[in-house]
Amino acid sequence: MASNNGVASSGLIVSFGEMLIDFVPTVSGVSLAEAPGFIKAPGGAPANVAIAVSRIGGKAAFVGKLGDDEFGRMLAGILKENGVNGEGINFDEGARTALAFVTLRADGEREFMFYRNPSADMLLKPEELNLEVIRSAKIFHYGSISLIVEPCRSAHLKAMQEAKDAGALLSYDPNLRLPLWPSPEEAREQIMSIWEKADLIKVSDVELEFLTGSNKIDDAAAMSLWHPGLKLLLVTLGEDGCRYYTKNFHGSVEGFHVNTVDTTGAGDSFVGALLCKIVDNLSILEDEAKLREVLKFANACGAITTTKKGAIPALPKESEVLHLLNGA
Repeated sequence: MASNNGVASSGLIVSFGEMLIDFVPTVSGVSLAEAPGFIKAPGGAPANVAIAVSRIGGKAAFVGKLGDDEFGRMLAGILKENGVNGEGINFDEGARTALAFVTLRADGEREFMFYRNPSADMLLKPEELNLEVIRSAKIFHYGSISLIVEPCRSAHLKAMQEAKDAGALLSYDPNLRLPLWPSPEEAREQIMSIWEKADLIKVSDVELEFLTGSNKIDDAAAMSLWHPGLKLLLVTLGEDGCRYYTKNFHGSVEGFHVNTVDTTGAGDSFVGALLCKIVDNLSILEDEAKLREVLKFANACGAITTTKKGAIPALPKESEVLHLLNGA
């Protein structure tokens, strides 16, 4: 596939939501309590997506709020180092940057413990939004964590509306983190409350089960989440790749088998790659052959991300992805 590298005119992908620091144990397969030490890894799904876009040569901006503390300044610096536009970042003097302790248990499942009481990202107000950045988005991407509490929820809804009114494609990855919600019922209700607004939705197999209440990961379950305004629905299946659904066609694209160390950020890498490859040519969403090609690239990005610890440090450059694709 042709690279976007060096093409200054490529459309802007704006990510909205949280950025935080994941503390990852120095050894895998232990509980948080048993971990002998932790490495700090910058993360937060929307920020991961922005950096994933930038790493493979796209134009990305991040809109959100960080604490006016060392960690917040560090995260803003990481966005800048990775070529992400940070004009939409606010700093809160009264609240800390969010922290999450993440461990990969022996069974490969992740365990999360969050420190948000409340954290700066939750305190973004509608009037603090950088509307100029939001309105210049060709694609506006977001999750559901920013829907949990006010005032961030209102800021999220306003940002979505502003982007849509300015002609952006709305991209939604619910990125379910149950420990952050008051209850599973509330999580499901709020995640679904903005469902109909999205043009593109990506869910994981686990999120599909949660949202549908079905333990089947099949076409019928996926299509129960379809809404008439949707252009593309994606279900990611870990190392088994992904399934895609549009108005006119559906199918699956195989994944890549790699030596997985840590799955953190794999879904964000997948989304960033997809958005980067379609932003300048949205007609790809209606061309199955081209879409499959893009999804193969996105699967490769996701796979590479699992081969290193942490999300952002593991996000690949285009050359690494092409190496995997050409070797496959």
